[in-house]
Amino acid sequence: MAIVINLDVVMAKRKIGLVELAGKVDLTPANLSILKNNKAKAVRFSTLNEICKALDCQPGDILEYIQDPECAEKTDDLN
Repeated sequence: MAIVINLDVVMAKRKIGLVELAGKVDLTPANLSILKNNKAKAVRFSTLNEICKALDCQPGDILEYIQDPECAEKTDDLN
């Protein structure tokens, strides 16, 4: 996957646990865990907004783009 979710890193820096953050953003700990462990397929902007508000961070602190090696090969093939 080309998008990496660094929620666990930001949570560690802010010294906040999963259950506490889940309560602040009105998500179940199970759903927040899916996001935290980089297993989510999508995230709503409203959820991202609440997480950023609770952690006092920017979306870019949580989401990171890393070029997928397969995508890089396809791009190289086009050149």
